Amino acid sequence: MDEVPFTEDESAFDAAPAPQKKYTRTVRNVLIILLVLALGFAAGLTVGSTGGTRVFSNIPLIGDGLSATPDESIDFTDFWKVYNVLNARFVETHATSTPPTKQEIVWGAIQGLTTAYGDPYTTFFPPEESKIFEDDIAGNFDGIGAEIGLSKEGVLTIIAPLKESPAERAGLRPGDLIIEINGNSTENISVEEAVQQIRGKKGTTVTFTIYRDEGTLEIPVVRDVINVPTIDTEYDAKTGIYTIALYTFTANSADLFEGALADMRKNGAKKLIIDLRGNPGGYLDAAVAIGSHFLPSGTPIVTEDYKGKEENIVHKSSGSGGVPAGIQVVILQDQGSASASEILAGALQDAKVATIVGTHSFGKGSVQELVKIGKGSLKVTIARWLTPSGRSISNGGVLPDIKVERTFEDFKADKDPQMDRAILFLNTGS
Repeated sequence: MDEVPFTEDESAFDAAPAPQKKYTRTVRNVLIILLVLALGFAAGLTVGSTGGTRVFSNIPLIGDGLSATPDESIDFTDFWKVYNVLNARFVETHATSTPPTKQEIVWGAIQGLTTAYGDPYTTFFPPEESKIFEDDIAGNFDGIGAEIGLSKEGVLTIIAPLKESPAERAGLRPGDLIIEINGNSTENISVEEAVQQIRGKKGTTVTFTIYRDEGTLEIPVVRDVINVPTIDTEYDAKTGIYTIALYTFTANSADLFEGALADMRKNGAKKLIIDLRGNPGGYLDAAVAIGSHFLPSGTPIVTEDYKGKEENIVHKSSGSGGVPAGIQVVILQDQGSASASEILAGALQDAKVATIVGTHSFGKGSVQELVKIGKGSLKVTIARWLTPSGRSISNGGVLPDIKVERTFEDFKADKDPQMDRAILFLNTGS
């Protein structure tokens, strides 16, 4: 969805200075949230989405402030040989498009350069794609309402459909592998290319060929305006369990969560389920603020690890409190839980204040920076998210304490074994 720095985790911007440059932080783990939202959700940049992305503004010193000094240690002989052969010998056929312009050749070469790093979240946007991304961040949300990303195997995957979105209504589920979009193979496709194919006006249809355990399915989705839900609450007086379902981490999620806690206290509940299933992430600050209700002041919640290239940033609890003494907490998560969701779940799990029920999370644990390059832009991974105990969220996501699957058959039958197991744990302690 995060995931769109993009935290895949923060969908807003907060200015922060850096040596000889200024950048704006968008949600960490966003490309997914913003990109995704417009997509209906997209993948890697989270606006939150989780991970994060920072957007550089132009620097008033020397041009854009970026070094253009050639690396003389690199031999470009083979590059120029290939360029000259293509320039002299390439012939159009009925199966090929118009030969690229010299500028398009440069953009293609840059895209190849970013691909060589083997990171699905590091990519170059030519001007047209860059503008689409900027429009998404501005909040233009016509799409299908689903976050997409690349699996560790490089397969385009549904991370999470939004609640009551066109994607969810059509039957797309977390973990669906997207084989084709409108009949076009997604093999070796980037998230950004997929976004362009999936985007479209309200009322038009995009058809997915997806793979699930039971085989291949064709699912048409009618695009619509995406209204992003944030939170739902429910109190069961019989069991004494209060449930807070968070669908994204938006700018007001922390305030809404605080209001839900006040309602929980009013009802006298001391058993809490935080449902993060299908939550692709959003604002990092929201995850930190929510975690601060459960952790003492100064307790680490997540670390941005720059591996020595910059000083690490540790985000800590403010110790805001507000939860009843002796509260029991269960977090529900699935493969659609990404970015900010993983940050919150990992922090509470490490502190042993919450038990996680469900499946492993998505594993979107990196921070991206968005750097303007001429009329295009470069999204580059600059850091990774570490839980307080030092676990890398990118390395397999956050694992559940109690593993419970929810199959497609369960969805169709409106059964929820994960919720059932969470209730059982809170009622019995096991």
